[in-house]
Amino acid sequence: MTPLMLGLLFLAVTLLFMFSGAPIAFALGSVAVVFMLGFMPASALDTVTQNVYEEMASITLLSIPLFILKGAAIGRSRAGQDLYAALHAWMGRVPGGLGIANVLACALFAAMAGSSPATCSAIGSAGIPEMRRRGYSPGFAAGIIAAGGTLGILLPPSITMILYAVAAEQSLGRLFLAGIFPGLLLVALFAAYAMWRYKREYAAASPGSPLLQRETFTRRQKFEMLPRVIPFVLLLTGVMVALYGGFATPSETAGLGALLALLLIAVIYKVWRPRDLAPILAATLKESTMLMMIIGMSLLFSYVMSYLHISQSTAQWIVGMHLSKWVLLAAILLMIVMLGFFLPPVSIILMTAPIVLPPLKAAGFDLVWFGILMTIVMEAGLIHPPVGLNIFVIKNIAPDITLGQIIRGVLPFVLLMFVAVLLICIAPSIATALPDAVMGS
Repeated sequence: MTPLMLGLLFLAVTLLFMFSGAPIAFALGSVAVVFMLGFMPASALDTVTQNVYEEMASITLLSIPLFILKGAAIGRSRAGQDLYAALHAWMGRVPGGLGIANVLACALFAAMAGSSPATCSAIGSAGIPEMRRRGYSPGFAAGIIAAGGTLGILLPPSITMILYAVAAEQSLGRLFLAGIFPGLLLVALFAAYAMWRYKREYAAASPGSPLLQRETFTRRQKFEMLPRVIPFVLLLTGVMVALYGGFATPSETAGLGALLALLLIAVIYKVWRPRDLAPILAATLKESTMLMMIIGMSLLFSYVMSYLHISQSTAQWIVGMHLSKWVLLAAILLMIVMLGFFLPPVSIILMTAPIVLPPLKAAGFDLVWFGILMTIVMEAGLIHPPVGLNIFVIKNIAPDITLGQIIRGVLPFVLLMFVAVLLICIAPSIATALPDAVMGS
């Protein structure tokens, strides 16, 4: 069978398993085993466990459960609500300040927790009711939180970035640094849209609307809200200094962050008893196990593709088309957008990396820079239908907001993400300047 026919068959079987409703990890693992049985030596099955273990025996992947523990500790305390309340108080005089406060709270919480769903849940559970009480339309309130939550996979420490670093064999430190300015760019775009949309809703508000009422906070009230927030911001800063200052490896930094997060919630929120810690540890174990299963099966899936020369042949075919570098980039990003309709970022990275990275490298693209573009495009996948994860997180915490309202609310933010992609293509230094300055070009 020719590589082309084998590749098409591999694609068809993968889609069949994906749409069967099987969990992603088992779908990918099943496809790999089926093709091992049909097209590889019988002895290959004897090495499945060994292959998966060898692929996962990466010190970088060790940081994933530790970052998840850090995120679970912060996400299951009142840190998110307190962070939101403090920003709300300090942004009260700015037009659309409540919406901007939610964007900033999502960004800071995402950087502390590293999880998109956790950010949506922690900030949205307080932010959405407050925005609606203040007269914000349901779709607008939902869109702000859903879009803000996606920053969890771009701003460090990002689990998605960790997986990309492993798949692309790039420096994790450079990737983390490269995500900071693009993350701030998205925050600025989201905040500007929140202000513009607020002004439109404010102008259209009828007399007596809560939107026309302003809440004021005294200076004393503002400062009283800071003591619970500052320690978590210092934790974020300390983790970044430890990582980029060369004081600790990513895994050591993750462990340090997790321990400090547990210490902070014990001191500030009195979460230290076994019954309080049990949900945090259970959530960490569940999410880590699920994620590591997906990673292991995705790596086995990629190994089979490589053994059967499917990924190499596809990459050669793409190179052989002699597309201009920007057409090649656009085609690959479009493919990622389409995959985002159905797959989470973890699977997209591990499934496509063997195919798309060699042609991009041959075309002269910086793979760290491309990792940022890919992450932003996958962020959009978290909030566009049919599978946008954050849409369903919002639906869960605000069940009275219809799915149609949520989707209409998030679409402007999807467009802003593609604006950010275009800006980073025009000015690559948005992503590359900071890592080059800190770690050298």
